[in-house]
Amino acid sequence: MIIPLKLITASSELASAAARFATSARLALDTEFLRERTYVAELALVQLGDGTSVELVDPLADLDLGPLAALLTDAALPKVLHAGRQDVEVLLPLTRTPVAPLIDTQIAAALLGHAAQIGYADLVERELGQVLEKSQARTDWTRRPLSQAQLEYAADDVRWLLPLAERLEERLAARGRLEWLREDCRALADAELYRVRPGDAWQRLKGIETLPPREQQRLRVLAAWRETEALRRNLPRGWLLADEALRAIARAAPRDVAALQALDVMATSAAGKLGPGILAEIARAATLDLDGIVQRTEGRPSQDERALTRRLTERVRAIATALELAPEVLATQRDLKRMAHGEAPAVVLGGWRVGILAEPLAAELARD
Repeated sequence: MIIPLKLITASSELASAAARFATSARLALDTEFLRERTYVAELALVQLGDGTSVELVDPLADLDLGPLAALLTDAALPKVLHAGRQDVEVLLPLTRTPVAPLIDTQIAAALLGHAAQIGYADLVERELGQVLEKSQARTDWTRRPLSQAQLEYAADDVRWLLPLAERLEERLAARGRLEWLREDCRALADAELYRVRPGDAWQRLKGIETLPPREQQRLRVLAAWRETEALRRNLPRGWLLADEALRAIARAAPRDVAALQALDVMATSAAGKLGPGILAEIARAATLDLDGIVQRTEGRPSQDERALTRRLTERVRAIATALELAPEVLATQRDLKRMAHGEAPAVVLGGWRVGILAEPLAAELARD
């Protein structure tokens, strides 16, 4: 007889399941969430498995999630996820510290030559020959009740994780790459990776370095203010103030609410509510020095930097081909642009990648 899946919605059920899973060798973990309407993603479902059973926890129900948090942060229990960075981030309000220790099957697959961002269903089909149902991918997981089809789809996300991880780790061990996986997964559990840094929010804005230094400074300050306010109000940053509005305000540097409203980049009511904070940040930006702020004369890196980036790209591609890896697994284009801009490979790269790339890329850089 097939037993229908159901959500855990009672504290006693969750405590019992957590106690049982705590004795497992490994825990398969996945989450479903919604982030379109909030700054902090809304956790809607937690899927757990131990290779023989699956439990689906409803975090929207009125239950004590303490046993779940303890389970996910148990240092003696490895957690297996796929593309786990978002899951770790979404769980942080519950766990307070990143889920650890963890094993990410997407990372493991990339280190074996699969596409760097291979999806879970595709990987399960390629490695285990199991075809998963994909029809529920666009489900709003915050809506209740969830159908049996939705619950089965969610359960599949952890049903195959443990055998998948075992197969990938066996292949990595055979190729001497298991420590690469462990190192990358330790980095994924680093709390610094998930720390909100409003002061760095300007880096999301394209082309900011082409602006005059004082305008850059205003835009940096305003981006930090928006990030802080979005987090405080738990709203998507774009709902609070769109990027183009942010740019227009930094360019015009209005001195009062009337001038801010005249820009016509936000609703009159929003200008009235947010205006004092925006104007205070503009005034503060005028008092800051411009150390470290440089204006590029072009909207992109210099011709020499672009040529150097291309050379570095070709060198990485050749090394990746020899290792049967996707080039971006070794170094991203952002990494290579940083090197072309003057940063040392050993600084940009981390861990095992330094031993593979630092010397050949340093040699390439030394040719100039």
